[in-house]
Amino acid sequence: MRPLFLACLLAVFPVVSTKSPIFGPQEVNIVEGGSASITCYYPATSVNRHTRKYWCRQGAKGRCTTLISSDGYVSKDYEGRANITNFPDSSTFVMNIDHLTQNDSGRYKCGLGINSRGLSFDVSLDVSKGPGPLGDTEVYTADLGGTVTINCPFKPENSEKKKSVCKKTDKGCVTVIDSTGEVNSDYGGRIELEIMGTDQLTFSFIIKQVQLSDAGRYVCQIGEDTIGEKSNVDLQVLKPEPNLLYGDLRGSVIFDCALGSDVENMAKFLCRMSNEEACDVVINTLGKKDRSFEGRILLIPKNKRSFSVHITNLRKEDAGNYLCGAHSDGEPQKGSPIQAWQLFVNEETVIPPSPSVVKGVVGGSVAVFCPYKPKETNSLKYWCRWEDTQNGLCRSLVESDGGVTEQYEGRLALHEEPGNGTYTVILNQLTANDAGFYWCLTNGDTHWRSMVKLQVVEGEPSLKVPNNVTALVGETLKLPCHFPCKYYSYEKYWCKWSNKDCKILPSQGEGPSDAFVNCDQNSQIVSLSLDPVSKEDEGWYWCGVKNGLRYGETMAVYVAVKEKVKGSQDVSQVNAAPGEEAVESNVRKVESKVVQNPRLLVDNVAVETGDAAGGNRASVDTSSSAGQSGTSKVLLSTLVPLGLVLAVGAVVVAVLRARHRKNVDRISIRSYRTDISMSDFENSRDFGANDNMGASQVIQETTLEGHDECSAATTTTEKTMESEEPKKAKRSSKEEADMAYTAFLLQTNNMAADVQEGHGEA
Repeated sequence: MRPLFLACLLAVFPVVSTKSPIFGPQEVNIVEGGSASITCYYPATSVNRHTRKYWCRQGAKGRCTTLISSDGYVSKDYEGRANITNFPDSSTFVMNIDHLTQNDSGRYKCGLGINSRGLSFDVSLDVSKGPGPLGDTEVYTADLGGTVTINCPFKPENSEKKKSVCKKTDKGCVTVIDSTGEVNSDYGGRIELEIMGTDQLTFSFIIKQVQLSDAGRYVCQIGEDTIGEKSNVDLQVLKPEPNLLYGDLRGSVIFDCALGSDVENMAKFLCRMSNEEACDVVINTLGKKDRSFEGRILLIPKNKRSFSVHITNLRKEDAGNYLCGAHSDGEPQKGSPIQAWQLFVNEETVIPPSPSVVKGVVGGSVAVFCPYKPKETNSLKYWCRWEDTQNGLCRSLVESDGGVTEQYEGRLALHEEPGNGTYTVILNQLTANDAGFYWCLTNGDTHWRSMVKLQVVEGEPSLKVPNNVTALVGETLKLPCHFPCKYYSYEKYWCKWSNKDCKILPSQGEGPSDAFVNCDQNSQIVSLSLDPVSKEDEGWYWCGVKNGLRYGETMAVYVAVKEKVKGSQDVSQVNAAPGEEAVESNVRKVESKVVQNPRLLVDNVAVETGDAAGGNRASVDTSSSAGQSGTSKVLLSTLVPLGLVLAVGAVVVAVLRARHRKNVDRISIRSYRTDISMSDFENSRDFGANDNMGASQVIQETTLEGHDECSAATTTTEKTMESEEPKKAKRSSKEEADMAYTAFLLQTNNMAADVQEGHGEA
């Protein structure tokens, strides 16, 4: 029975939306004889733009009688003084009503469709008595925050008497100001008394920065006694008509505040009314911000008199009454210049949902989806970073026309997807400093602006690419990108980044990847080949994934392109450090100039020499070879000293050969010609290689590199030395000269050998 009872209740009571998407002013205050212009907003749908709009008056029993509608109907009471106009482009319709009287005060509805079943919004209209006499009372009106001047008449005989003004309250008539200088503390600094002179027969009191509490009945009095001359004044304070703002859930709005010339040097603020008296600061020019608006609010000064406040990612709790104003301390104060706003947030929004928070890992990437009005395909798109400065600031990072901030080159790209109402911003190579708030903007409809919060968390990027590489011009470069199993069904791509876009390049799959642990053949490698490499190929390359039109993760790698060094033997090392090939080539050139043959036959032979005095001896051993290594490094760094040494040696050789040409036998080994005295073979026991413990015949034979002619000469010489009995001969001056020359050759040979052995070190 209970389910049946509930079904009957639902049939009797129609389902009514708890909050209508129609929005208009809650209160309208007009002085009698004036006119009202009442604007109502509706959701921007095709049906709403073309359906009937109406304005009706609510009766005592809840019935709403139509007074005017968009289909041409006008009631008798409104004939000649009212009209209704629809503005479909702005999703609003406006009722203009003239010649209002106090009889027009009451409750009304503006709505769409049929009165009893359509969407509507309640409006309260209050028409007050206009300025002028009302019996024995003069009526004055003043705008909240404005200035009013009230005149009090008196008779000529009372011109010299005291003048005063009091306000009627529950406690009697309380003095506000008098001609002796007394001023009520509630009016301190806001009220003054002005006496024109005895010929004017009036005095005035002026109230500045009018407050709501100033409204009421005042009495102008002449003289001290209670029977003095008096006149009554009624002051009405009109609340400022609030400016209406209509925003969609997840959309954005802009408060345009203009406060006049009196606030040029004051701090500006926007506050939200929490009750009739309290207004909590949302943002001000002194740097204060409500934490609930962090990352989604900006205050932008226009000039010293006006400013605008932008709020994005609207929430339903943002709806309410706001005041923008100015005061020296940036806080709302009684009497400070203000401008009232009423914000409505439509929960039946047409703005698609999008993540307000995105997360990425250090070194990885994020893809942010930004909505825009679908009809504005050709609008300019932006992406900016919100910064927590004094007023808030959003610094543009990338634009759809190709502009990218310099510090984000190679990291940031904006992809447009015409027709679906979104564009995508990709930021890769993430660092901890990238965390923060970012805004999606267009130069079109400002209601479609949105904000996203980027969080950078711990973790590893899903994609794996090589580190930045160096390629050689004319060679082939292959860039692999490893994708994990979760992207098996996604589209993979390589693209080359530019400040306009990231152009997709042809790539090829290479089967399963072994870069991931606990993963099967669903993990893949997709490679990009540059064949041959040219200088134009230098730049940033991205590998990434897509799922339909939605972009996913990306990874970036920079390819540096170098010219191929002449004489280089290794051109396949694209990761070589810049300049490495050049160093190796230079070393080889130096070696070829220093040593014609790889090694001389007489390597590491010990030589003993004596000078003309017969007292000095020198030995060449392994320690002297180490010393020569240091010399070879010096010779390698510069060829000039080596050339001087060779030149001096050539002179010495020429002199010695001229003196002893008759007794010298010549032996030719390869292209190197040298003079050796036959007596040297006779004294082989003293000077032969077999007596030098540091020498080796194997090394000597290896140095010749298998040449037959040199091997035969070496074998013949060794047999001769073994067959003859070594003789101890007295050294002549010729022999000493030959020994000196041989020592010179040994030193030169050791230098050349060290150059070859030190090649790797160079």
